[in-house]
Amino acid sequence: MNMHKYQVQWTLGGRLTPMVKILIIINCAVFLIQLISEKIIGYDLSLILGLVPQSIIKHFYIWQFVTYLFLHGSILHLLFNMLVLWMLGGEIEEKVFWLKGFLKYYFICGIGAALFNIIFSYGSYVPIIGASGAIYGILVAYAIFFGNRELILFPFPVLIRAKYFVLFIVAIELVSSIFYTTDGIAHVAHLGGMVAGYLYIMYKIKRPPLNFRNWFQKPAKPKPKFTIIDGGHA
Repeated sequence: MNMHKYQVQWTLGGRLTPMVKILIIINCAVFLIQLISEKIIGYDLSLILGLVPQSIIKHFYIWQFVTYLFLHGSILHLLFNMLVLWMLGGEIEEKVFWLKGFLKYYFICGIGAALFNIIFSYGSYVPIIGASGAIYGILVAYAIFFGNRELILFPFPVLIRAKYFVLFIVAIELVSSIFYTTDGIAHVAHLGGMVAGYLYIMYKIKRPPLNFRNWFQKPAKPKPKFTIIDGGHA
């Protein structure tokens, strides 16, 4: 009888992959520039680089779809986003999207979060900042590809599968977007990042791309199959 020994490996985070490292460095550098601009110069960069729905609608500040992702409201805001990016993003980059694909997915989730926020808060002049929309998209990707991995809910010593943890987060964000609209957190943007990530994975990776022309075409008739039998020589 063969006995198999299983070892449980406890790690704080994944490998620091190239694109994850670049994104962390850029986010930290921009946050430092933010501090210098606000504390020394006295100018709030979020007014021009943050996501302001009315600035996009009225003045066509389309760069805000991207630039808002690199601004953060506090050191804790930055640390939380970068921690999740490091802990979960590395494995997704390395095993699912690779370098350029991961960057593309990151921006798709971030832009999707921005679009959701504009749709539901189109009249707002309040800047939205932070990489949270893209980070929540990374949570969705991790749940899809590594859903059975067990995560620890720090600081509680509780193990939970990644897919159930993300469903729990979705429920919290959904309830918060309805009942806690004045808490200063863009819950709708978080949901937007998750929806954008899910749709991209489902229709670009898990399933073939949508082709609307095929919906109106008649299915091709199956070709008859013939079996060739070798009858030998006469």
